[in-house]
Amino acid sequence: MKDMRLVPAGLYAYGSEQLAQGLWMLVSPGTFFTALGPFGARNDHYTRDVATWSLALGVVCLLVARRPSPARAAVLLLAGLQAALHTVNHVADADLAHPGWVGVFDAVALGLLAASLLRLWRVSATPPAEVTS
Repeated sequence: MKDMRLVPAGLYAYGSEQLAQGLWMLVSPGTFFTALGPFGARNDHYTRDVATWSLALGVVCLLVARRPSPARAAVLLLAGLQAALHTVNHVADADLAHPGWVGVFDAVALGLLAASLLRLWRVSATPPAEVTS
């Protein structure tokens, strides 16, 4: 049952992070690019486009965190798959980051995030009697 208690906490944490990131990208795309997105050429429009994704995902994560439902598992699967695909993109472009260590750090951090979200999805999609403590 311990694993099941991690699901709402994970959704609240990830949803809050997505909202904060989305707001940062929307309000100040240039500082976001400098701090976290130094890959290729800066494009404020595309940064704000991605902000809309982060904001929407953050809101949905916070909404489904409140109680178990099939939607909770679906949101975690979507978030986990997006993080996994985002990881692949960062692995492919790791050498384009400035400074160079940022590319490797981002790829590893995103990979850990994807693994965590997919673990939470697995727990949330498993009937309560089958979840291990």
